[in-house]
Amino acid sequence: MRMRYLMTAVFAVGLLLSTAHAATADPVANLLKTTADHSKFKVLDQDFASGPEVTKACLSCHTEASKQIHQTQHWKWEFVNPNTKQVLGKKHIVNNFCTSVKSNEAACNSCHIGYGWKDDTFDFKSQENVDCLACHDHTGKYKKPSGFAGNPVVKDTEFPAGSGKIIRGINLKEIAQKVGPTQRTTCGACHFNGGGGDGVKHGDLDSSLDAPDKALDVHMDTKGNNFTCATCHKTEGHQVPGSRYSPTALDKAPAHLRGKVETTNPATCQACHGQTPHPVARLNEHTAKIACQTCHIPAFARGGQPTKMSWDWSTAGKLDKDGKPMTVKDEDGYDTYMTIKGDFVWQENVVPEYVWFNGTVNYTLQTDKIEKGEKPVQINRFEGSATDGKSMIWPVKMFRGKQIYDSVNKQLVITHLAGNDDTAFWKNFNWDKAVAAGMTTAKLPFSGKLDFIETESAWLITHMVAPKEKALGCTDCHANAGRLEKIDGVYMPGRNRDHMAGLDKVGWTVILLVLLGVLGHGLIRIVAGKRNHK
Repeated sequence: MRMRYLMTAVFAVGLLLSTAHAATADPVANLLKTTADHSKFKVLDQDFASGPEVTKACLSCHTEASKQIHQTQHWKWEFVNPNTKQVLGKKHIVNNFCTSVKSNEAACNSCHIGYGWKDDTFDFKSQENVDCLACHDHTGKYKKPSGFAGNPVVKDTEFPAGSGKIIRGINLKEIAQKVGPTQRTTCGACHFNGGGGDGVKHGDLDSSLDAPDKALDVHMDTKGNNFTCATCHKTEGHQVPGSRYSPTALDKAPAHLRGKVETTNPATCQACHGQTPHPVARLNEHTAKIACQTCHIPAFARGGQPTKMSWDWSTAGKLDKDGKPMTVKDEDGYDTYMTIKGDFVWQENVVPEYVWFNGTVNYTLQTDKIEKGEKPVQINRFEGSATDGKSMIWPVKMFRGKQIYDSVNKQLVITHLAGNDDTAFWKNFNWDKAVAAGMTTAKLPFSGKLDFIETESAWLITHMVAPKEKALGCTDCHANAGRLEKIDGVYMPGRNRDHMAGLDKVGWTVILLVLLGVLGHGLIRIVAGKRNHK
């Protein structure tokens, strides 16, 4: 009997294995999801000595790709805001992280989708300068090290020269033969690492989104919806919708099918969920004034990767007991002080701040005059109010810094922080030289007088959408010292007991009078009824 059971079990296992083998051996089942296997393209079966050589091969089939790229913000790093008329982009804005791409191109442009942008001589019209692999790599091996102006290193190279440090070359042929659609990892290679490291800048974008679970993001959950970035940021002709320079704050369009002509931003929540996403009417009423993200992203930096919340450049320059540059790390290994950068504050599971936002962002540009006062200078200012009819309450990461500025010209300055020359910031640690080099490169005036000023920059929180069970509850906002305590211009039951106590008193007085009226009326009816009975 036991032998019969054993024979049956062996037969069953064998049947399962043979079925599985047959399934994997099925050529139909093994077809690639893409319509092209690039390893079969003869033009890619060659050893490439540079990135532009790869692009030249790509263009032999994808004839219009570079021309499309040339029209995008990703390529130009420039955007003219149609409302404010400000010329924005990484080439124009001075931020409170590393201040500016300008004069630091060789390092910062590792995240540009082009090859060789090291200064103003870069040819933006060249089709072969477009970097196809940056967005379409499927090997995970494609790298563009800092300091090479966006070029990959194809052979082992000592860098910086004389340092003894070797950057290993990568095989462009192998990478080019395995390209495919964009992935979270390709978008994240730059967007997760903005500001100089993983999770530094945005707060809601970091490497934890490479393969998130449902608790971190219900849309990108690898075992669930498994969205890529392009699922929401649906691209046409390489134009990627969704911009931090001019975000969509209010979308009153209905949900619509993908594939039709887009008349609104396909990356908004309403593009899929419409205007009444909740089964409860009272919750749907909230969507008139409250962005979906406000309730459905209860905290950012939730994936185990902290984000930088402040950066104080004014403390840079301290040396260790031996007179050498130093780095101080916290218990988790994150730098809280660096001689060349100053003090940092890292945080996880951060509760956002909340602002009224109508879609217009005004930036403090390098040419704008600023004043040192009690309030920090706003690098970017989100416009909006409770009464303009087009604002919503949005969650933001508020990044606070203390950075250098020209105290005579009263302007933010561009600092030359990266490079391997005599004026590079980390080599001499001299603010005067660093700023002078940065301003000279940018062809901007510099008085030579420097001071430090407090600044703030706001970043919309729109990723890391939590499951509905983890969305905010009523008491998170409808309470004293609740989430929306600082939101003005609107009365919120349960929140306004202190700063709108008079209105509460009026309300309670009305309720009390109504109650007394009801009781009085009832008492009169009772007395009158007894008299009539007699």
